[in-house]
Amino acid sequence: METPRPLARRLASIHPFHVMALLARAREMERAGRDIVHLEIGEPDLPTPAPVLAAGAAALERGELYYTPALGLPALRAAIANDYQRRYGVAVAAERIVVTPGASGALLLALGLLIDPGSQVVLTDPGYPCNRHFVTFLGGTPVALPVGAETRYQPTAAAVAAAWQPATVAAMVCSPANPTGTVIPPAELAAIVAVVEGRSGRVVADEIYHGLVYTEPTPTALAFSPGCLVVNSFSKYFHMTGWRLGWLVVPAGYEEAVDRLAQNLFLAPSTPAQHAALACFTEETEAILQVRAQEYRQRRDFLYAALTGLGFHLPVLPDGAFYLYADASPFTTDTFQLAERLLAEAGVAVTPGIDFGDYQAGRHLRFAYTAPLARLEEGVTRLRRFFG
Repeated sequence: METPRPLARRLASIHPFHVMALLARAREMERAGRDIVHLEIGEPDLPTPAPVLAAGAAALERGELYYTPALGLPALRAAIANDYQRRYGVAVAAERIVVTPGASGALLLALGLLIDPGSQVVLTDPGYPCNRHFVTFLGGTPVALPVGAETRYQPTAAAVAAAWQPATVAAMVCSPANPTGTVIPPAELAAIVAVVEGRSGRVVADEIYHGLVYTEPTPTALAFSPGCLVVNSFSKYFHMTGWRLGWLVVPAGYEEAVDRLAQNLFLAPSTPAQHAALACFTEETEAILQVRAQEYRQRRDFLYAALTGLGFHLPVLPDGAFYLYADASPFTTDTFQLAERLLAEAGVAVTPGIDFGDYQAGRHLRFAYTAPLARLEEGVTRLRRFFG
């Protein structure tokens, strides 16, 4: 029997989501009749808004099932451009907007435009793991920037400047962030953009949780420079996870290059999903989403107070998204083991910090409040019983 050829070396640096193993175990337990409170999944539990569903169904009825242009439906690109003007007061030409298969598609395009083998990209630790894995996949080197509670788990312009090297081409920022839910203050974001562009680099801004901000509205990075590459999604605020649709805003002059890249990587985003997404920008849908954002805020406030009362250390109240990044050091130095015990013994599924990097990972857990308030209350009851 022929010996199989070894896998590409890059795969050694691309790690699985540890939470997926916990989720698979939780599903097995549920099939066996066990009730599990899911606080690990970073997916809205509320359904896609009815107007969006209706628009998608109407598109199917009309037979809208053929390829669109690689950069997306012109009408949807125009609607996104109009939303930047309405929401942020920022003018963005529709030609600079690329509709993508999820925010992951947007991230792959953004990094594909910037990274050569050996290029460095500065990004935060903790942070969304796919960011560093995409950099590695494209032959670049992710440069971890440790961030803690003292900066609300966000980078500063000074830290980005200190991490910048001759091979660095970009800095990634996520605001609100996963797993911490914190926002970069506008003045700091402006300073980061200035530092990066002053070194002829690019800021790649992950803004997929915009809309789910519970303090003052946060500006887009495009408010500080049209040279930023901005990743966004229809998954979180718009509640369209399974539709797999996102978008990327590129600087002027990148349009032809990103078109070529999109053609070769994706051909086109989902046609029915794009037609459905047109309804995201109606007053009817916006009213639904605003009510839901307030519901997430209520969940945040409840769970923050409850976890603090249980003895977890939460030094900052998250500004947005739907996560709490809790310091569990009063209970353990190994949160992966603790997450396994919480699932097995308490029936509560959470995400260990190791999924988000190395910096203080063993002392943190991420709690997602993507469950109804009654289920959050049940989860807290079980945690209280577990910790005694």
